[in-house]
Amino acid sequence: MTTPAPAPVPLGNPRFQSEPDALYRELRREYGAVAPVVLDGGVPAWLVLGYRELHQVTGDPVLFSRDSGLWNQWPDIPDDWPLLPMIGRGQPSILYTVGQRHRERAAVISDAVEAADPFQLRALAERLADELIDAVCHKGRADLVADYAMLLPVRVLAALFGFAEEQGPGLVAALNDMIDGRERALAGQAHLASSMARLVADRRAAPADDVVSRMLVNSSSLAEEFTDEEIVQDLMVMTAAGHQPTADWIGNSLRLVLTDDRFAASLFGGRNSVAEAMNEVLWEDTPTQNVAGRWASRDTRLGDRRIRAGDLLLLGLQGANSDPRVRTHGSALTGGNNAHFSFGHGEHRCPFPAQEVAEVIARTGIEVVLDRLPDIDLAVPAGSLARRPSPWLRGLTELPVTFTPTPAVGGTRA
Repeated sequence: MTTPAPAPVPLGNPRFQSEPDALYRELRREYGAVAPVVLDGGVPAWLVLGYRELHQVTGDPVLFSRDSGLWNQWPDIPDDWPLLPMIGRGQPSILYTVGQRHRERAAVISDAVEAADPFQLRALAERLADELIDAVCHKGRADLVADYAMLLPVRVLAALFGFAEEQGPGLVAALNDMIDGRERALAGQAHLASSMARLVADRRAAPADDVVSRMLVNSSSLAEEFTDEEIVQDLMVMTAAGHQPTADWIGNSLRLVLTDDRFAASLFGGRNSVAEAMNEVLWEDTPTQNVAGRWASRDTRLGDRRIRAGDLLLLGLQGANSDPRVRTHGSALTGGNNAHFSFGHGEHRCPFPAQEVAEVIARTGIEVVLDRLPDIDLAVPAGSLARRPSPWLRGLTELPVTFTPTPAVGGTRA
């Protein structure tokens, strides 16, 4: 008698938040490097967990395309499907552009971001971080997620792009709604799109020294200039990819240094431990857990699985980072090893200038907390810290801490 195939795993399984390491181990034992999963509404997909397999998928943009139009499930996807913002139907953004046009768009974005002065970026991040700490430092307690990490990256990005600083909170709420992929996902996407469209129109009329203005100038030099809609879509991608993962990078790193003795012992004696903690998070607790995705351009095999043309493959970044075939000593500190998948890989990986911006924001944010609140301590048992209900991004719902009340610096810190 034939043994029935194991049932696909719902991507909404709460264990993706509560115990992902154990879940990924079980998935590897049960299915191997490529596991069948189902998305909201019973939509099938493949979750690529193997390090080598993920390297193969992200390194072959022809066989495993970023063109979502190839998806064989579109006839069954309703217009109000909550994961549409994560998948993209007909979105003219860089995420779903392939070939030469993608390379042109990546260059426009990279050049516009790289032109930002790194010293001004660091100073901007430090000033905004100080303002956030000023708002809570006299209280003796704070939630470093809601009061700090969730506010800092988008405010820095908003200033780099050309937004007024007071628009930051609305952008944060819209991004969270869109990324969590639940009932407010489409409304969040609409708010973000309208905000970006107004900014692009303003910068076409009155250019300034910011990322959006430089993108418009860079685009105008191409044989086929980008439309405003394309620029808007790319800004939405940049904001979503730059804010929430960076906020979670800050939160997850602060959790690590507050709960792990390996870092606490040397934390206040120097800054190398901050960099090590940040790198450890990218390996063991990466903010971007799973990414949608790639689509098979023809029938193929991957990790002993038969993949049909048009099948959706989800990139299991955290699963691949913990693959025992390449992490034979997974408990050891990762040190300076940057061979993780946290920024992706291949033609569609996060551009290097954008990675540098995220690292400056995250490291500055962490260092300002530790400088300003030197006796900071976790206010609840470490085991009680909860994660947001998302299989895509891994971040804390809150990080309550206590500390000795201190005065605000008001922009005067040396």
